Amino acid sequence: MNQIEKSTLYIVSTPIGNLGDITYRAVEVLKGVDVIACEDTRHSKKLLTHYGIKNRVIAYHSYNEENSANGIISLLNSGNSVALVSDGGTPCISDPGVLLVKKCLESGIGVVPVPGASALLSALVSSGFRTDKFSFIGFLSPKSGKRKNQLEELKNFEGTIVLYESPYRILKLIEDVGEVYPDKNICVTKELTKINEKRIFGYPKDALEILAKEKILGEFVLLIANY
Repeated sequence: MNQIEKSTLYIVSTPIGNLGDITYRAVEVLKGVDVIACEDTRHSKKLLTHYGIKNRVIAYHSYNEENSANGIISLLNSGNSVALVSDGGTPCISDPGVLLVKKCLESGIGVVPVPGASALLSALVSSGFRTDKFSFIGFLSPKSGKRKNQLEELKNFEGTIVLYESPYRILKLIEDVGEVYPDKNICVTKELTKINEKRIFGYPKDALEILAKEKILGEFVLLIANY
């Protein structure tokens, strides 16, 4: 059993889909801390209930991150141990948490990472694209014009470009990638670690044709072989 330190923030990675993809250490930490701070308490309670974790749960709101961070700092300064979890994967990676970690470090509060699942790495290592040199960008702008400019700025990077996208904008993103990188191979992954996990390979126009015929569900990772 890992000893839980008081007044310490634990950054705990949770499954990105399959509930079995959580480490023994992560379960122990979640059972041992005083408070679990969640991106969405309703979403996280499914995981916590599955593993019989009944600790106090609070919300860490991205839309009011300053106040949420200050509230957690107060808990930590009072001697509580806190685990931060996102809706899936590793907190702070295209998810809330960076401000909280920064405030903890500035206040001399201990921060302990508990590694685990990551959509970024799961997509990358299963793509067959270069892994020795890659650039993780996360979510691009929701506006097409700005998104194309961002894609243009990445042209000079020689390696694998990794992007996140929601089901609501994935087709528009692929369209823009097709305009900027028409002759580059891409890999579109969806619903990683779930029953309907899928990878689509080819040029952007090929991926667009395939996805346009399907029901668009789940979160997406899009990789561009820019080399």
